[in-house]
Amino acid sequence: MIKAILFDFDRTIMDRDTALNNYIHEQYERLFQLENIQKQPFIDRFIELDAQGYVWKDVVYSTLIKEWNLPYSMEELVKEYEDNFQKFAVGFPDIEMVLKKLKEQGYLLGLVTNGRVGHQRNNVIKLGIDSLFD
Repeated sequence: MIKAILFDFDRTIMDRDTALNNYIHEQYERLFQLENIQKQPFIDRFIELDAQGYVWKDVVYSTLIKEWNLPYSMEELVKEYEDNFQKFAVGFPDIEMVLKKLKEQGYLLGLVTNGRVGHQRNNVIKLGIDSLFD
């Protein structure tokens, strides 16, 4: 008898691709558009370096700073990412309803991620589903 269900977070619960795309577009508008940096090549490079979340942002931003001669430190950009990414977190359609239905049916729900705990916790909270997991 199945008693518990584990979910991976990125690309199962949270639509990370959409969240990252929305975040980097907004960050570009806020921080980089006045730096004579072409928007789409910059965004494409960020997404390439991010490697679907497998490369932490210290490496991503260090590389971007060198390649694009950005007027920010890696620490500033990583902090900015950590402080703001969760604002763009978006779940897949009906995920909250599915989780609630499984809870009503008595299943224990778990969440796994290879992402950084604090960062992912902020995303789960933003999605409003933190109370659904055991």
